[in-house]
Amino acid sequence: MTRAIAPALERARDIPDAVVRSRGLLTGYFAGLGVVMAVWGTRIPAVQASAGLDTAGLAAVLLAAAVGMVAGLQIGGRLAEPARLSQLLTGGALGLAASLALVGACRNPLALAAAALLFGAAHGVLDVAANAAAVRCQEAYGRPIMSGLHAAYSVGALGGAVLAAVTAHDSHTYIFGVTATVVIVATAAVAPITRCVGEPTADLGQVAALTPSLPGPSRSRVWLLGLLAAACLLGEGAAADWSAVHLGGLHASPAAGAAAYAGYSAAMACGRLVGDRLIARFGAPRVVRAGAILASAGLIAGLSVADVPFALAGWAVFGLGLSVTIPSLFSAAGAGGPRAVATVAVTGYLGLLAGPALIGALASATTLPTALVLPALLAAGVAVLSHRALENRW
Repeated sequence: MTRAIAPALERARDIPDAVVRSRGLLTGYFAGLGVVMAVWGTRIPAVQASAGLDTAGLAAVLLAAAVGMVAGLQIGGRLAEPARLSQLLTGGALGLAASLALVGACRNPLALAAAALLFGAAHGVLDVAANAAAVRCQEAYGRPIMSGLHAAYSVGALGGAVLAAVTAHDSHTYIFGVTATVVIVATAAVAPITRCVGEPTADLGQVAALTPSLPGPSRSRVWLLGLLAAACLLGEGAAADWSAVHLGGLHASPAAGAAAYAGYSAAMACGRLVGDRLIARFGAPRVVRAGAILASAGLIAGLSVADVPFALAGWAVFGLGLSVTIPSLFSAAGAGGPRAVATVAVTGYLGLLAGPALIGALASATTLPTALVLPALLAAGVAVLSHRALENRW
């Protein structure tokens, strides 16, 4: 497939300016989404303290955000036709920023849960719109670009985490407000050119004419893509919530514990930055399968030796191996339209939300290192099934 596309692109010579602008714009949206989600995630303890929530109360707020996100993904999937993509991108970003500021201002538990519900819904709408627009832009390019766009999210998340660390002594209300203001101003500034994402152009049509059309995935394959996404995102949830605990069990310092997820995230960002080139050369099925094998082997190796440096390396290799999987799965689903993207996203995020709790239950019954073998086994399952899910794709 890549060999067939390359000569066509050579005949096209240059990518049209409208398509290049769309890619740059989407890079900004993905990066901004990463920043917002990192700022929110890292300041959750401050949100909990300001509202006087116990563990059950915080769980209810996070559940409200999760319910809102699932609803937003479904709504976005139904609305994200090409003609509406620009409105969904703009509206989703503005809604996400406004609800973030609202979350920061809430002190009442019920009001906080309602704000979290809105925040999750806006996140879901923006997530579907950004990925649907990214698939459309990738088709116009005629070569893989999805991994690079998801790399922008990873880089944005790292930047947001750094911002949260630097401003740790400032009020979360202030940080949420400043972040929301920057996002609103940036979204309003680019709104006039966001229309290029959804409007067909003659240049885009010329590129599309040179790009071989690919059949959309069947319903059964969409569900398979969703299950693979859930397996991968369960691993991401495990890294976010349990990597530091794993290092703590090895008597590592708090800084070393935090470095486990930082290493995972940094390795994932690096893998996504080169992922498009690897997929263009070897194809998505091969790259995803090799990455999943690497992820599984790396995590098992990191768990098998009770050594802090070895554990840190294991989490980093795990992130590197999984780096291209989610972009590839969303890319494959995108050929079936926004609803297919929403189905894969909803199924995948269920793995992200349920995974940490499942691992906690397994750890209670056995040990944490034993429970963390689950993400490694799921990565091995991705390696086995990815070829079937991604065949005939980049």
